[in-house]
Formats: sequence, structure tokens, C-alpha cells
Amino acid sequence: MPAPSDYDEFAYIEWIRAHVSGHSRLTLGIGDDTASLHFPAPADCLITVDMLLEGVHFQIPPLTPRNAGRKALAVNLSDLAAMAGQPLAAVVSVAFPRGRKPDFHRELHRGIQELADQFGVAVAGGDTNTWDGPLVISVSVVGEATGSAAVRRNGARVGDWILTTGSFGGSLAGKHVSFQPRVNEALQLHQAVSLHAMIDVSDGLAADLHHVLQESGVGAVLSADAIPISEAARSATDERTAIERALGDGEDFELLFTVTPQEGRKLLSEPPVDVKLSHIGEIVEPKTCELKDSAGVRRLLLPTGWTHAF
Repeated sequence: MPAPSDYDEFAYIEWIRAHVSGHSRLTLGIGDDTASLHFPAPADCLITVDMLLEGVHFQIPPLTPRNAGRKALAVNLSDLAAMAGQPLAAVVSVAFPRGRKPDFHRELHRGIQELADQFGVAVAGGDTNTWDGPLVISVSVVGEATGSAAVRRNGARVGDWILTTGSFGGSLAGKHVSFQPRVNEALQLHQAVSLHAMIDVSDGLAADLHHVLQESGVGAVLSADAIPISEAARSATDERTAIERALGDGEDFELLFTVTPQEGRKLLSEPPVDVKLSHIGEIVEPKTCELKDSAGVRRLLLPTGWTHAF
């Protein structure tokens, strides 16, 4: 057998082990075959996973391995936020392109660790490998439900207001990497009102709204004038309109949620979060989705957005 290199997979794992932060719930971390996480109420356990591919979800360059690592954790935290969950721990699997230098590996971990520290998430373990393909990062995050239960997609009710955080469109100008997962905002909203349904907007505003409608068995009418459009979407120069970009670009990682009109008014008059809240439409009985323009004319709103073709 060939002699082990001074720097190999196990040297990298030991480096990570020396640079991860702990967590009060993590009873056993890196070093054994599995990690151990303490859950007082196992029924409240939430688990999510996302896999990011170089050339699909990011490109190095112009992005850095630190950017890629941060995004890989951030998209999972956004999924936990969509259910008003509290993230606790993450496990990370990485397939590195063969021949990358130690600084590349370490920078990727630093991107993960910085965001993990910001949200109190323990990096509990994972796996590393090398191959002749592009960089692949798969992150799984474990969290716990808050309040009475996790907020699901299937609770939208006829008459609900549809609200969102932040603004939409033009994410490829930079937001798709630098976005802030709305974990804290989701927890604050969940504490302030009864959230009937919620989702994070990753595939696109129109596409993710359709996911909520399908799971809830209802329809919706959106007001085009009420949709908050980002400056990046307004200044883009492709053939689409700004509203088309806001509805279909995806990777905004904002929250879309439904509440009663009474609680919607409460949120708008006394917002519990610093980020902008917008009332963009209503849940209706017919199982269709329509967009209403400033003249009151309605048209069918299709689920435009990102889809992985198989």
C-alpha cells in the first residue's frame, strides 16, 4: 500500500475537528461513527437536506469556496425557517475535485462554520471524498419545532392573506450567495401570530406559491402592484419584465406565509421583524392561481421558476 500523505482526508478531518464549535445539545460530535444529539421531545425533530453542485448552484470562480460553503448551510437553514424550526446541528458531506489545495478545503469549512456560529448550529460530522468531477456539497440540518408545532405548507385557508418577507427577483446578481436565512424572522412571526402555512422561496415566488396551493387544496389571487420587486430585478437587462423576474427567478430565500386578515393587519401595523413585510394577495376557493394587474384584469399565473430536469 502507498504511504499516507502528510495531508490527506484524515488530516483534513482533524483540522475541522479542531475548528468546529460545540452545542449544548450535542452530546457526541466528530470522532465516532455517528454523532449524538439530545432531544427532550423526539416528535419535534426536524430534518432537512440539500445538495449543491458546482456549475449548477454556484461557480468557482467567480465565487470562492467560502461562498459555496456558506450557501450550502444557508439553504438548509432557510428550509428550517420555512417550518419555523430552530436549527441545532449540521452534518456535511463534500466531494472535492481532485487536486485542490488545503486552503481550498479549509476555506469551504470556514464558510460553513461562520454561518453555523451565527445561528448557534453545531457542525456534528459528515464525510469527505475526492473525485474527477466538480465540487459537490451535501448538508443535512437537524432542528426542532417551536411553538405548538412546525408550520407546514398545507394549512392555507380560504380568506387568508398571503404575506412575504423582503423582495424578489435578480438573485443571480449576488443574493443567491449572500442571502440571510430568515430563521429569526420565522421564529418571531410564529410567536406573534398563528401562521397557517409557510414556505421559503427557493424555486421562485410563483412556483413556491403553487406548492402551498397544491398542498392546501386552495387557490390564490396575487396583486402585481403589491409584489415587492428587488432593485436587482428592476435593473436587469434581459427580455423579461421586472415582475416576471420577481415571480420566476428563484433563490430569493424569503418567506411566503398565510394568516387571517386580522393577524395580517396586526403584522403590517406592528411588525415583529426588521425585514419588510408585504401583503401580496389572498387565498381563494377556486383551485387556480391568478395575477391581478393595476386595472383589475386577471390572468392565469403559471408556476414559473427553477426545476431540475430529469
